[in-house]
Amino acid sequence: MVDEFDALLEAFELKDERRTGWVLRGIESPESVAAHTWGVATLCLLYADRADGDVDRERAVSMALVHDLAEARTGDIATRADDGDQRVSGEEKADRERTAITNLLEPFGGAESDVDARSLWVEYEARETPTARFVKDMDLVDNCLQALKYERESRYDDTDENDAFDRYENLDEFFATAAPRLRTGIGETLFEEVKTQYEREIGRECRL
Repeated sequence: MVDEFDALLEAFELKDERRTGWVLRGIESPESVAAHTWGVATLCLLYADRADGDVDRERAVSMALVHDLAEARTGDIATRADDGDQRVSGEEKADRERTAITNLLEPFGGAESDVDARSLWVEYEARETPTARFVKDMDLVDNCLQALKYERESRYDDTDENDAFDRYENLDEFFATAAPRLRTGIGETLFEEVKTQYEREIGRECRL
């Protein structure tokens, strides 16, 4: 039982793990990975019935809850719009997270919930089902919604020099990162709606 509690407490590190992209941009009091997880799960709950194909709402919400669980051990490795800015390759990131999710769930070995949690994470990473593609799009949309929120609240100083964000103005990179990765109709629709609101805030077209 101690091992289970140790694993749970490690997973709860996500409540304090700050999202790396926002930290690099200098956002004041940036959200945690757990807060992002809540946002994705909420989007899945609200938009599953508008999704393309056969999307299972309950499975989508559950998938959203575990999709970043491995980051309790690996930390949040940000995806950048430009390949040259990636700090860790996609293959290395996937390997690290696969090992982490296996180890984090090991204390629950044999339990039905463990098997399901693993299968949800694997399905999400593969993006081969309508539900997994929908959840990934909600992950991307959540990021853009958060960018819009931070822009409206002026949660960063855009006059500060920032070597990590020297190729994009304001919070454009978060939209540029999301745009080419969207794979569902509802994801693209929500993205365009959020981007339109963001462009009104910054007074220009977003650079993608």
